[in-house]
Amino acid sequence: MQASFDLRKVIVTIVMFAVSLLFLTPFFWMVSASFKLEGEVFSFPIQWIPEHWNAWPNYKEVWFGKYPFYIYYWNSIKISVLTTLLSCAISSLAAYGFSKIHFPAGKWLFLVVLATYMVPGQAILIPQFILYRSIGFFDSHIGLIFLGSFSVLGTFMLRQFFLGVHHEYIESAKIEGAGHWKIFWLIALPLVRPAVATYAILRFIWTWNDYQNPLIFLRTDKLYTIQLAMQKFSTINGEFYSLIMAAAVSAIFPLLIVFIIGQKSVIEGISLGGVKG
Repeated sequence: MQASFDLRKVIVTIVMFAVSLLFLTPFFWMVSASFKLEGEVFSFPIQWIPEHWNAWPNYKEVWFGKYPFYIYYWNSIKISVLTTLLSCAISSLAAYGFSKIHFPAGKWLFLVVLATYMVPGQAILIPQFILYRSIGFFDSHIGLIFLGSFSVLGTFMLRQFFLGVHHEYIESAKIEGAGHWKIFWLIALPLVRPAVATYAILRFIWTWNDYQNPLIFLRTDKLYTIQLAMQKFSTINGEFYSLIMAAAVSAIFPLLIVFIIGQKSVIEGISLGGVKG
């Protein structure tokens, strides 16, 4: 029985490994193409390891060419990091308030907040555009940061985790004289850290990949994010696929780093939360 179980486990592992390679094949091709000469990109059969390496000229053109990616990289990193930090703080505080602070019409107010999630983002673009232009947030990074900092989904997701924090912890802290801010920071927030870490990863990825809001609310070229830069770069260099692949690899590299680091943080947070819980 044990041998049969182990055999099934080996078979499942092999199948999953083969499927993962299948899904990763386009990524491997993209990385390989970014290292090649233009004439070797579509060679058949595919040369996964380039015969003539052209990585430095390709990436040099992407990063320091006519449209230098390092400027747009800095813009996207600044917007994504600040949006993630501000969104996590606001959503965490709102989630704690809706889950652990009882006040009149609290449940109805939460339903109103949830109802706003049903409104498509495209339906409020024109009012947002007019509002941002009138208050001076149009064509600025601060405007994009505020757009992504208030998340109904983040508030709802974190509220569900805060509801799982035992009420006895809150009452014990109140008996000791702790206020809601101290309870939130020292007791409730560490227990839901896995959820906050997960939401932070999602918020960063959503902000980094956002194309619609920067397209509408940014006009100055030097303020562009990496997504607008990719579109502009591919338009200018549409016939040079090696350069486009180098730009694409550069654009997704931070997401890989965030996923690797964030995955570890989520696992550690779950373990810590389980011990404290």
